[in-house]
Amino acid sequence: MDESALAELRSTLAADDYDLAVTDTGGQVRVRITAGPSACEDCLVPKPLMRGVLHKALGVPEDAITLVYPGED
Repeated sequence: MDESALAELRSTLAADDYDLAVTDTGGQVRVRITAGPSACEDCLVPKPLMRGVLHKALGVPEDAITLVYPGED
């Protein structure tokens, strides 16, 4: 995992009141993005684009990333 890339992504998301949590479960990585009360609803990029960004930061294949956006369980 590229911690500096993750920190930069967290900072970018935080500017729009989002938080990023990453859980490595052994062959899969679960990424949950949560929204704060003043989050910009239109500011999150589509999931395929976010998976591409996460792939570079996490160093795992895109299909190994489970991505959960606000409002999803």
